[in-house]
Amino acid sequence: MRRSRAWQGTLHRKTHISIKVMEFSVCRLPYWIQAVCPRVFYVIEKSWNYYPFTITEYTCSFVPKLSITIKTKYENNNGCSENCLGLSEEELQTRLLEEVDIAFDELSNQNHYKKEEDPKFFKSVKTGRGPLIEGWRSMDEPIMCSYKLVNASFEVWGLQTKVEDFIQRSIRDVLLLGHRQAFTWIDEWYGMTLADVRAFERQKQAETNEKLKATDDN
Repeated sequence: MRRSRAWQGTLHRKTHISIKVMEFSVCRLPYWIQAVCPRVFYVIEKSWNYYPFTITEYTCSFVPKLSITIKTKYENNNGCSENCLGLSEEELQTRLLEEVDIAFDELSNQNHYKKEEDPKFFKSVKTGRGPLIEGWRSMDEPIMCSYKLVNASFEVWGLQTKVEDFIQRSIRDVLLLGHRQAFTWIDEWYGMTLADVRAFERQKQAETNEKLKATDDN
């Protein structure tokens, strides 16, 4: 399920808001989580997009004490900004800083690996970009960095640390795979208008729903 609309926010920026309700099967989770999860559960994603910023929040139907917030800012540089999201001094002291390299970081699940989605081998027909080689972040232009602040909270005694660590690792894996695909799928979206992008999103959402339905039926 998905609802999407535009909204004029208090920051005088046009904001695109989307709400997704995603159904998950417990069999997709580690065994130690399956023990405390229902067979099927729902995750609600709320997203506010006012480029170059986005805010995404996740909540879960059966765990009210679970919350995940991802704040993003896109900047036209190679990752050199120290605090573009405006963290306080206290937040800067406690944050764990991690860089994600879409070309040379390995996917944790090699079942997701596809050579055609590997930036080390991909060459764009439309733009001529790629393949990415060692040192690409300091040599290639144009370049953009996606800065993300991920906060995960699971206030359940006995499981908090383990679940929060699992969430952080999982989000990193999703971001790595997703940004690799964004680069290697460039010939599919390069030159699109905003209306084209929204139509493309609806198409991919429908395709994803069909794949999940087929998986559940099997």
